[in-house]
Amino acid sequence: MTHLQAGLSPETLEKSKVELKENPDTLHQDIQEVRDMIITRPDIGFLRTDDAFILRFLRARKFNHFEAFRLLAQYFEYRQQNLDMFKSFKATDPGIKQALKDGFPGVLSNLDHYGRKILVLFAANWDQSRYTFVDILRAILLSLEAMIEDPELQVNGFVLIIDWSNFTFKQASKLTPSMLRLAIEGLQDSFPARFGGIHFVNQPWYIHALYTVIRPFLKEKTRKRIFMHGNNLNSLHQLIHPEILPSEFGGMLPPYDMGTWARTLLDHEYDDDSEHNPESYNLAVEELEQDLSPKTMKRSQSVVEPGVLKRPDKEKREEENMQPLLSLD
Repeated sequence: MTHLQAGLSPETLEKSKVELKENPDTLHQDIQEVRDMIITRPDIGFLRTDDAFILRFLRARKFNHFEAFRLLAQYFEYRQQNLDMFKSFKATDPGIKQALKDGFPGVLSNLDHYGRKILVLFAANWDQSRYTFVDILRAILLSLEAMIEDPELQVNGFVLIIDWSNFTFKQASKLTPSMLRLAIEGLQDSFPARFGGIHFVNQPWYIHALYTVIRPFLKEKTRKRIFMHGNNLNSLHQLIHPEILPSEFGGMLPPYDMGTWARTLLDHEYDDDSEHNPESYNLAVEELEQDLSPKTMKRSQSVVEPGVLKRPDKEKREEENMQPLLSLD
């Protein structure tokens, strides 16, 4: 075991060997092979290339050198293309801070039975008068940046639960295709994290419509890890044990305190409030909308038109509510 693996438990070390093909004897060579590819992308500023940093990309792509480098390049390219998102990329930024305090994201204290960190989002908490969807995305990315420093989580990964209870049609109408694409690019295509499952609970019909919009941009692996539970919490408990879940998800623990993770990141600055103008990202969002074209947004014929949430008839709503649970590979 090299010093780069020092933070791994014996169980996780074995998991990294079996599942990720991580070999301590070739670890430094693997890292160097990814680093050597940097010269092929002079258009990107690779601001960090140390061994520990590159290693998290190798783990995220099961030590496939080419895929790990592509993820590394996309990580920095995403930041170059969305400079406004990362200008004040810290927990004390007013927009990020407000999102964090409303539980975007929440982070449960217990790991699941696979050693994965569980993130929770209560969608109805989004106060659109105080911060934007982009602020929520920034808060999630910032949180992941903090947690991915843990080598255990680099190997074991994350699980996301989104509770759509009381999330209104008006709130959903603010989720434009450009914003959703921005989130997919930032989380699926540009961040070195392993997501073992994304669980939707209590989702209304219009969330199914939004999912239809974003589905063409999801990798097949990601699609297989999205579970639509509706109000069937028993199906959620089959995958995440109720012993570690708060009562909102039918779990045995007390209700989740929305400020838990925010206090971890903000510490003594948690109670220091400052005003934030959510209009600050309007221009960036408008530019994203302008970028949408048939060439940049390839869709299947079944996709709902961007920005249009059509209310299905009663029969279709009932059919969607009975959508079968997808199986995890």
